Amino acid sequence: MSEMRIRPRQVLILIIVFLLVLLMVHRNCKSTCFTGPEYLQAMYAMQQNEELPKIYAITPTYARPQQKAELTRLSQIFMLVPNLHWIIVEDSNNSTQLVRNLLEKSGLTQRSSMLHIKTPAAFKLQNKDPNWIKPRGVEQRNLALNWVRTNVDPDKHSIVYFMDDDNAYSVELFVEMSKTKPGRVSIWPVGLVGGLMVEKPILNTDQTQVIGFNSAWRPERPFPIDMAAFAISIDLLFKFPQAIFSYEVQRGYQETEILRHLTTRQQLQPLANQCRDVLVWHTRTEKTKLTAEEALNKQGKRSDDGLEV
Repeated sequence: MSEMRIRPRQVLILIIVFLLVLLMVHRNCKSTCFTGPEYLQAMYAMQQNEELPKIYAITPTYARPQQKAELTRLSQIFMLVPNLHWIIVEDSNNSTQLVRNLLEKSGLTQRSSMLHIKTPAAFKLQNKDPNWIKPRGVEQRNLALNWVRTNVDPDKHSIVYFMDDDNAYSVELFVEMSKTKPGRVSIWPVGLVGGLMVEKPILNTDQTQVIGFNSAWRPERPFPIDMAAFAISIDLLFKFPQAIFSYEVQRGYQETEILRHLTTRQQLQPLANQCRDVLVWHTRTEKTKLTAEEALNKQGKRSDDGLEV
């Protein structure tokens, strides 16, 4: 019997062909093996083709019993949505280990920025104050806007969104938000806010322009909407550096305070199926009752001793 010999050159060719086939299968799988909803599949395909604008989601947060639970819920969104960058701004003199640990465990350290700034005592809510009596998150949002203006490329289209830690968000919201056009502020409905099941823009007959709002609370405001109802194209923040938040405004006017510099009602870009889909809810977690824990503390004990809750 004659012995079949395989030359080194033939082996090399076989290895190259095998690697090329493996690469083609891998690339094809990245776009087809994901089995989530169609809108998310489309988003991943756009991300693969580098067609998605980055979204900078700004989250003011502060230490409280439910803080980790709130941020954990939000982190699940960031794990699913590939074009999000999380700017977490703590109301404290230093960044905390709790937030740092959460970002590390979520695998988000490379897609996040940790900032911190303390709210002045005169504007800090006291334990028994209703949450509406003083403006919240002013220092934290302004610090984040300064970070954006300092660190983000103004010539590359991206988006800024104010993502409070006590709301509920659909992943689809960020798919819609990614459609925000350069030079525009996009807008959509928000559920369970302002004493209504849904607070929403009213559009003209061809569903392309905002002509009013259905708001029941302080409807005379120029922009009677919630902070969760809009996103901003990054170029506007560089074009109008005076667009920030302020303590010197009436209750409910924080949204108007920043938007009045950036857009008009008529220039708003309606998204979320011409503002017919509700993709974010102003749920606001109630304050946790810890009467039993307080009794333990008086005995010098803690139920969470040695744990991060």
